[in-house]
This record gives sequence, C-alpha cells and structure tokens, in this order.
Amino acid sequence: MAVMVDIPREALQPIDDEEPSFEKLCRDLERANDTLPDGYRAEIIGGKIVMSPWPKGRYNRILDALQDQLMPHTPEGHRARTTPNLFVFPPPERGYGPDLHVADTAVTDAVDGILLPGSALSLVAEQTSASTRLVELTDKVDVYGRGGVPVYVLIDMMQGIVTVHSEPTPDNGYRAKTWVKFGEKIRIPAPFDFELDTAGWQV
Repeated sequence: MAVMVDIPREALQPIDDEEPSFEKLCRDLERANDTLPDGYRAEIIGGKIVMSPWPKGRYNRILDALQDQLMPHTPEGHRARTTPNLFVFPPPERGYGPDLHVADTAVTDAVDGILLPGSALSLVAEQTSASTRLVELTDKVDVYGRGGVPVYVLIDMMQGIVTVHSEPTPDNGYRAKTWVKFGEKIRIPAPFDFELDTAGWQV
C-alpha cells in the first residue's frame, strides 16, 4: 500500500465539465476493474477513483492472525475474508476495499458484480501505510461508522497500535474507541465479543 495513484479520468469516461456522480464513478470502476495492473486495487475516495498497490507480503501474517482469531466468533452466516471486495456506502458516496472484512455471505454471494453493499459488513480491518494512513484514520472512521459497520479495526503499521472502533452512529463515525500497542490483548466487541491477542505482531 504505497502511493495512491489516480486512474486517469480520460481512460474512464468522456471529458466533460461536470463532476461525475457516485453512480457514474461506480459504473466506471466496474468497467475499469479488469484493466487494473496486477497487484493493484481501486477505491472511490473523495469523489475520485484511486488506485493503490496491495500490501507488502510481510503484512499478511498480521491479517492471517486476525482472520484466524475472528473465524470462531463471526456472526452466523458471516465469514472473515481478505479477498479483494469493494463495498459501497451511498451516502456518503464512498467505495472501499478493506484489507480484511467480515460480511453476510447471503448478501454478498447474491451480487453479480464487484460492488457490494456496505450494509452487509459486520467488521472491517485496515492496515495503514505511509500514503493511506490519513484516510484510514479519518475518512474511513467516519464512513464505516455512519454506514453502520459494527466494528472497525485499525492496524497502524507506523505506530504499532491496534485501535478498535465500535458503537457506530449515523451522525459522527463511532462513539467508542479503545487501543493497545502490538503485543497486547484488546476486546473485539459485539457481535464478536472476544479478546484479540496481538502477540507477535510487529511493525
């Protein structure tokens, strides 16, 4: 997850003087999806389609540990995955591909396309990089919370801190936030309700 790069607007749609609607950005992204360079993904952030590389290989160990611990505690019918899926939140008109997500498979498996409803999510997790950290610390906290995602786990690879956001609100992100340093335990609240052990996690 290094520098985020704008996909050239000219490659996606005719040039015009109007800002594209969220629906048009979604359609453009679906059309562009098969042409993305290997190892890259695209999201809709701040009214633009932006492209970012997948995380470094050494980051996988942390996501694997998180996924392994989540699986026994996921709500019935939900599954924890690190596969690249794009979840949309209209409003506030964003499309995010979390590093890890837990979602209702009855909802996601019924979608014939790449755009999945954010309402299917019960948890999202993001790992920061130098270029994406600000979005994950601010915009994504607001969007996931206002979108009703019950739990947002933020893994700050720059600081070695895990932050758990919970109690989403439609007005202002999340009401509750707890954090620990890598190596400590932290509670993942309902609908999971277990202690996440971050022993062995490293920056």
